[in-house]
Amino acid sequence: MSLDDDSLEYHREEPPGKIEIRTTKSTTTQRDLSLAYSPGVAAPCLEIADREDDAYQYTAKGNLVGVVSNGSAVLGLGDIGAQASKPVMEGKGVLFKRFADIDVFDIELDHDDVDAFVESVAAMEPTFGGVNIEDIAAPACFTIEERLRERMDVPVFHDDQHGTAIISGAALLNAVDIAGKDMAELSVTFSGAGAAAIATARFFVSLGVPKENITMVDIDGILTTERAESGDLDPYSREFARDVPPGDVADAIVDADVFVGLSVGDIVDPEMVRSMADDPIIFAMANPDPEIDYETAKNARDDTVIMATGRSDYPNQVNNVLGFPFIFRGALDVRASEINEEMKVAAAEAIADLARTDVPDAVRKAYGDQPLQFGPEYIIPKPLDPRVLFEVAPAVARAAVESGAARTDLDLETYVEDLEARLGKSREMMRTVFNKAKTDPKRLALAEGTNEKIVRAAAQLEDRDLARPVLIGDAEEIRATVADLNLEFDPEIVDPSTGDYEEYAEALYERRRRKGVTRTEARERIRDSDYFASVMVDQGDADAMLTGLTNHYPSALRPPLQVVGTAPDTDYAAGVYMLTFKNRVVFLADATVNQDPDEDVLAEITRHTADLARRFNVEPRAALLSYSDFGSVDNRGTRKPRRAAQRLRADPDVDFPVDGEMQADTAVVEELLEDNYEFADLDEPANVLVLPNLEAGNVCYKLLQRLGGAEAIGPMLVGMDRPVHVLQRDDEVSDIVNLAAVATVDAQGE
Repeated sequence: MSLDDDSLEYHREEPPGKIEIRTTKSTTTQRDLSLAYSPGVAAPCLEIADREDDAYQYTAKGNLVGVVSNGSAVLGLGDIGAQASKPVMEGKGVLFKRFADIDVFDIELDHDDVDAFVESVAAMEPTFGGVNIEDIAAPACFTIEERLRERMDVPVFHDDQHGTAIISGAALLNAVDIAGKDMAELSVTFSGAGAAAIATARFFVSLGVPKENITMVDIDGILTTERAESGDLDPYSREFARDVPPGDVADAIVDADVFVGLSVGDIVDPEMVRSMADDPIIFAMANPDPEIDYETAKNARDDTVIMATGRSDYPNQVNNVLGFPFIFRGALDVRASEINEEMKVAAAEAIADLARTDVPDAVRKAYGDQPLQFGPEYIIPKPLDPRVLFEVAPAVARAAVESGAARTDLDLETYVEDLEARLGKSREMMRTVFNKAKTDPKRLALAEGTNEKIVRAAAQLEDRDLARPVLIGDAEEIRATVADLNLEFDPEIVDPSTGDYEEYAEALYERRRRKGVTRTEARERIRDSDYFASVMVDQGDADAMLTGLTNHYPSALRPPLQVVGTAPDTDYAAGVYMLTFKNRVVFLADATVNQDPDEDVLAEITRHTADLARRFNVEPRAALLSYSDFGSVDNRGTRKPRRAAQRLRADPDVDFPVDGEMQADTAVVEELLEDNYEFADLDEPANVLVLPNLEAGNVCYKLLQRLGGAEAIGPMLVGMDRPVHVLQRDDEVSDIVNLAAVATVDAQGE
């Protein structure tokens, strides 16, 4: 099937289209319905009648954007009309929701008349917190936006103009820096004089490019003062007319530092690229075919050509989705009356700054494991980078407050946490741990210090003040990795292969001499980074350790178990996963360590998992799971969790509710507990789930993660004498940072 065929099937599949409306409140009872509609709905109506701003408190207005078009200039398809534009407007709604959790009504207006369009949109102001006008032909789009901004007291944004301007502006900030040029001295040539080109040129001026240094070319040639005086230019393109001789793109591009293409494909040739200034910057953004092909432009000359296009199959894609969802997010959250120039500049600068930071593994994988490292091939972040939300929205919100566009203030310190909560419960939970870690960062031994992921994680831990990382491994190799990654990071390195660590060898010998280890063997083993890190923690020279990224879990766990051991009152360690769902968090044990635990082990695992839950500010409610409910099946397997639960309930030191044995649905469905087992000690669904054996635990967490949509954090090792955590071999840098923060919080409680 062709792409067109696939797309038609995608849109036709039941239910047709790409969006739907869902309720956000319970509607399961008659009382729910009486609150949602008549008669209860009268109360918020009367409140809003007395004070219109209360609409933000009682309705969805504050998170609702209208995407409005007349279909007169759609996606390069041209004037296809309002009805035919609807799939595009629905798609815009998908992007708003996917990237910034903003709800959208798409509005297609069958209006060619500017006055009628403006009146229709302005009349909808009570509905929306903001309006995104889309795919409207120039020059009408300029007039429509200007008039709506004057009329309406909510943000009005024409993404075709300002989205392109902001993203290309972010790319320009970084490209100029890499090329060693000065914004105030740039010579810029534009091919195209439509809405996007005019808006981008204006925005470049806001960023510091002198207006007199911008030359713009349309289909009839360079925009000159002669053409402006003759009435050949509309009022908007006339703004960039220059007192220069007439000519075409080839004339305008000579000695230019920057070429910006917002016109048609294949109008720039290699000779024209060679006529530009040294280390030229080329943004060829016509779609689907750029003004000059990426490889052709790069190969046209020997110096550095910094190239961006609108295509996803080349580096440096100028994609508006990097801007509009997050700009509106910040604007909505401070109830901004407009999206002004200060807010746009703040967005561009935040996007540019993000490109200079280490890229998460998940983003690299989404783009085929591309290197994605700041430089000529990476001057703007990728659209799928989730960090854009946390950087751009706060920057826009801050600029709105500082420029006077905001009607409400935000605690910008906690705003990022609110944004993270929108993207999933796991981010909200980890934020709790991160905040705790930052209060007292601990010294963390990273046993696999030569691994690139470990080095990148260490740099983030230090930069975010989550821990004091110590990289263990070959010092030269680690420093070479830091240099290759261009990290601004001067790590602390301990190299077991050099130096005198006789004291550590002796400590290892003392620990293992009655386990068959001789002094000679201890001296040999101490050169192994896992044993070295374990002794380092055991001797108090590090507060915690991480290992396991390059070894099987049992192999990685063996050295710390042999050296650090379990806590004094503990006989068994266990592995726990935190599984987060949209509105629920559960801690699941044991999924990594104990194959067939008896009742003593199950009781111990339950206590340690409850302690772990409290480190995440979750009050534990524990259920010991089986395929039996409270004795409905009686055999050796069901007796283990039953007796463990009895032992825990009888222990005066256990200060959390616990019960079992019970089936999984009984443990997590409140109605089942209340209706059938009112005698149970749990009066709410369990959030600590203890599985009867390793097989069940491993199967359970993987099914919940893969089919149940849970996000998994872990495994977190509990029961050790000192904080030790063992990574999974496919963990990403974010997983390492998460587990390192948990280790720091563990160490704070020592």
